[in-house]
Amino acid sequence: MQTFFILLGALAVIIPGCFIVSLFLPATVKVVRVRVISATPAAVFQQINTVRNWENWSPWHQADPHMKLLYTDTESGIGAAYSWESQNRQIGKGAMMITSSRLDEFIATDMHFMEQGLAKATFKLEPVPGGTSVTWTMTAELGRNPFKKFMGLLMDKWVGKDFEKGLAKLESVLR
Repeated sequence: MQTFFILLGALAVIIPGCFIVSLFLPATVKVVRVRVISATPAAVFQQINTVRNWENWSPWHQADPHMKLLYTDTESGIGAAYSWESQNRQIGKGAMMITSSRLDEFIATDMHFMEQGLAKATFKLEPVPGGTSVTWTMTAELGRNPFKKFMGLLMDKWVGKDFEKGLAKLESVLR
């Protein structure tokens, strides 16, 4: 019985402590990865700006090549979008749409991923000696939910690895 009260007391301290700590955690998470790809900005732009091409390089498509995909009639540029549904719990279901597109320079997307809300991603393309520097950035608002804020601490590690795989695959597609 004494063990029960010790456990109950520990929980009475830990749970409120977690809520208090979460007040000081950021409500926004940002993941950034950069890779120089040995291709022209025009070639890189075409791969990212055409949503059907994502099947060739996206880390999530590589994780489940059997996911169900549904594309809009607009294939590239602003308004081009697709939705997915996967049996793989890590992929889940969601939708992605290109919201901004500047020829050979920049692409922005909105992504709804597994009912976790909206994440915004950008691809910035800059010509550099030997190719194109591609900066892939994702920003997500976590809100005030303490659990989401704690999960946000791991987002860079989880999503960052996916971005690294995706950029490496994008480079291999462009060779």
